[in-house]
Amino acid sequence: MEKPSQLKRLPDSSCNMKCSGNPKYSCGGYLTINVFWTGIQRFKAQEARNASTDSEIEKPARIAYLLTVNGRASRQVKRLISILYHPSHFFYIHVDARQDYLYREMLQVEKSCKTNNIIVAKGENLRQASIWGGASLLTTLLKSAQQMLAHHHYWDFLVNLSESDFPIKSNTQVTQFLSLNKGMNFVKSHGREVQRFITKQGLDKTFVECETRMWRIGDRKLPDGIQIDGGSDWVALSREFIEYVANPNPDALVTDLLKVFKYTLLPAESFFHTVLRNSKFCNTYIDNNLHITNWKRKLGCKCQYKAVVDWCGCSPNDFKLEDFSRIRNTIDRNLFFARKFESTIDQRIIDRVEEWLYPERINETVNAKGYDTYWQSLYHAADLSPLTDDAQLTISNSLARLIFRKLSINYKYIRLLETTAYFRQNQFVGILIFAEATIQSQAIQQTYIERIESLIYLRRNFSTSKEWLGKIQSLSVNTDYDQKEKTFRNLIGSIGPYSSPVLLYEFDIGIATPQNISILWVDPYGRLADVNYIQLEEMTLTGYVKPQFTEHLVVGTWHLFLVANSLLVAKTNFLVTPLAYWKNKRIDPKRAKEVNHVSGDSYHITEEMNKKWSHLLSSINFYERTTFNTDNEIKVNSDLDQWIDKLVQEHYEIDKICNVNNNKLKLEKCINTYWSSLSPDSKADINNLC
Repeated sequence: MEKPSQLKRLPDSSCNMKCSGNPKYSCGGYLTINVFWTGIQRFKAQEARNASTDSEIEKPARIAYLLTVNGRASRQVKRLISILYHPSHFFYIHVDARQDYLYREMLQVEKSCKTNNIIVAKGENLRQASIWGGASLLTTLLKSAQQMLAHHHYWDFLVNLSESDFPIKSNTQVTQFLSLNKGMNFVKSHGREVQRFITKQGLDKTFVECETRMWRIGDRKLPDGIQIDGGSDWVALSREFIEYVANPNPDALVTDLLKVFKYTLLPAESFFHTVLRNSKFCNTYIDNNLHITNWKRKLGCKCQYKAVVDWCGCSPNDFKLEDFSRIRNTIDRNLFFARKFESTIDQRIIDRVEEWLYPERINETVNAKGYDTYWQSLYHAADLSPLTDDAQLTISNSLARLIFRKLSINYKYIRLLETTAYFRQNQFVGILIFAEATIQSQAIQQTYIERIESLIYLRRNFSTSKEWLGKIQSLSVNTDYDQKEKTFRNLIGSIGPYSSPVLLYEFDIGIATPQNISILWVDPYGRLADVNYIQLEEMTLTGYVKPQFTEHLVVGTWHLFLVANSLLVAKTNFLVTPLAYWKNKRIDPKRAKEVNHVSGDSYHITEEMNKKWSHLLSSINFYERTTFNTDNEIKVNSDLDQWIDKLVQEHYEIDKICNVNNNKLKLEKCINTYWSSLSPDSKADINNLC
């Protein structure tokens, strides 16, 4: 890419080989080259301005934030909007087409803003189901850009963010910087040799998006004469460039590149870069997308998207409090946003960044209600999409019944309204069940609606032998294990017949190593279902194991035993709940029979293995053995509910209950509690924002 030094030049007499293309010419001899100037200059990105050279003061830039949001973290999105908000800015929110709950929440945000500078994408073809790496994400960005250009609110820059982004510079700093760089375009390039980037990204492969999956269907040749570029899909683009690239009748370059990128994996990571490099805007390219991203490649590149794409991609980790110094060290760099942040993983880092940016607000925020608390909805009765997990729905409905039963209320009908995960002081505390019941009043011969919310804990059924006291920090079985963040995403702990349970363990740092541990998985009938082995080393005291079960688990209380040197050292149990729902509808008797009453006699356990552990298992008498009975175990309808309630009661503990409305119950009002999802949350309060 660079012209060699003149000192390295050899005399023309060294050019003594006949040129294979044209024998009239000679070219370099052994290991000798000739240098020809092609006319294509090495691309050099522009430098951002950090100070004004004009005597007049720059007119403040107006920013249009395109928020492409997914999931259920509505309060975190509200907090993001709140910290970025300024009357001169414009917010356009695209909610994934499958996310009913978040869409309703964002419509409320739009409704609360009377100045009309917060708009939610709605209407035909304006909401897409965005999958990781999908071609639809580029379509979403371009369609959203067209809508933003058509809006009466004028803006100078489009900045795209997700629900897991957060600013690391104040609003004033962001505006000042962009004001000095009007007309420039901020994108982050890959920084690699181009061909290596093309191969790594799969740009030389053809992908087709179909049924929310990217299918790789073959190789392809990229067009000649085009400088391919790419890197990150988080950008800050000028209005002029957006008008060019999102034009409904684009020129030949954009038209043809759109055809190429329609069949490209991760198109948003390359399309804008490539158009910039090959268009009249090439001199506005600044190699910086204003973002710092928390890449931990060893954790983030676990091919976790294989379920939706035929390629192996990487995903950044969440920032945690211990990463704050990295963020603070960006103070003198042109970095204004960071990702990823998740309040369910670590809310303290978000609090710390906000306090750092706006120290003058500390007193009013730290003392505000709900400051050290976070709530995230897991289920809402109004949701049609996506379908919730049937085991979660079964347990939530069971808990709703158990709460009203605890209050000794003569109810006719109970309806689960919402299930919420509750965090306090950065720790997951428990589950909130919000439900209503139709109550029959004997005194006045009338029915009325009673609404309550309850705080529920998961019982930790974990114990160790006397010799191992304090040697094991935690032992838990759950599903949806996130290898990247080393935590379970299934906060309610619901395990059903078709779940894939995982054991997560953490041993104390003082334990003697190396040490071999056997893990025995025992079903509700006392039968050995699988055995795992782990070798504890000084550096591997935390980890997880996944047993090899058949696809269909026996329902009931399972037991897990840890054995070291042939001695039982720890035990825990977990519930595999019978299902009362199938695809979110009440399960029919025929389906209930085939789902909830499998005998589970097809374990991959050898006779030798059974023999090895039979003595130990026969000596364990601290659980009730159940005998499989095919006749009277076929429970459906109310019998099924009673069976589920009995099991759920053993694994979940109802702690506090509050009253939503002013009816007959002598309970604390939910709005006055510190834990209810209806209590004040200053961080996510956007009612007075506009």
